Amino acid sequence: CVKDLLWYLFGNLLLLLQISVWMKQMEQDHPDVVSSMIYGTTYEKRNITLLKIGLNSTLPKKAIWMDCGIHAREWIAPAFCQHFVKEILGSYKTDPKMNELFKNLDFYITPVLNMDGYIYSWVDNTTRLWRKSRSPGSDGCTCFGTDLNRNFYANWGMVGISRNCCSEIYNGHSPLSESEAVAVTDFLSANRDQLLCFLTIHSYGQLILVPYGHPNISAPNYDELMEVGLAAAKAIKAVHGVDYTVGTPPDVLYANSGSSRDFARLIGIPFSFTFELRDKGDFGFKLPEDQIQPTCEEAYQGAMSIINYVHDKTFPILTLYGLTTVQGKTVTCL
Repeated sequence: CVKDLLWYLFGNLLLLLQISVWMKQMEQDHPDVVSSMIYGTTYEKRNITLLKIGLNSTLPKKAIWMDCGIHAREWIAPAFCQHFVKEILGSYKTDPKMNELFKNLDFYITPVLNMDGYIYSWVDNTTRLWRKSRSPGSDGCTCFGTDLNRNFYANWGMVGISRNCCSEIYNGHSPLSESEAVAVTDFLSANRDQLLCFLTIHSYGQLILVPYGHPNISAPNYDELMEVGLAAAKAIKAVHGVDYTVGTPPDVLYANSGSSRDFARLIGIPFSFTFELRDKGDFGFKLPEDQIQPTCEEAYQGAMSIINYVHDKTFPILTLYGLTTVQGKTVTCL
């Protein structure tokens, strides 16, 4: 037992170090555009850290949110966040469009949101499919964990949840009972006027989900969200021919409530999407290694399709007479 415990603790430490070292490396390699920020702690007192990526500006900027790994077993999601960071940092100096995005937008990217659950899912084969947080059950329940994506204050507890704390979709004893959900809520609420787009990355199903998870509630910009989501699915398919389905959860998956996606839209962040990455169930959460790279490549194009749309709508370009609008000011194009 002591030997198993030592290996468990060593494995946790090693995984934490790998993630922390990678984030620090991004800061060291790109000090002009990357910084990190701790914005909360997990139940087990691990830091919840994001990377802030963008060029410094004296003018007001808008922002994009992306989080990965809210569900522990969805290992492809943190891999995608790392791929996304690598791609944007590798292109902003040579790609004029990406450089423009860096000037006008900040990217707030959380590579692993549910750190406690993610580390637990790496312990051994018996924990590989762990989904929830690692907080203890309430009211004498001996089971652990809350589904963080049912714990947000957005139609909490209405549909697609369980009040059984042993269930994988247990929504917690109250909205925001989980420190991880509180951290995201506080950050989004404090920055809601800056944030244009909220992207939360999951697996599996090959879906792009728009608000809301409740079948009787529609987002005020539903038509536009669908248009943008369908364009992203088209961009995804162009990479490796993989089809993604776009719609609300009740239409293409199942009804749910208390999700971070719905909370983001509810507080006024106009573009809010959930990505469910590969596959459709052949491998599920245990996606083979040889599918990691193509999954990330296609999803990157889908995410960039959305981000470019949101950016261009907010910062329109006027080519007539050689004029362009940058940060709301008209300047002459060079």
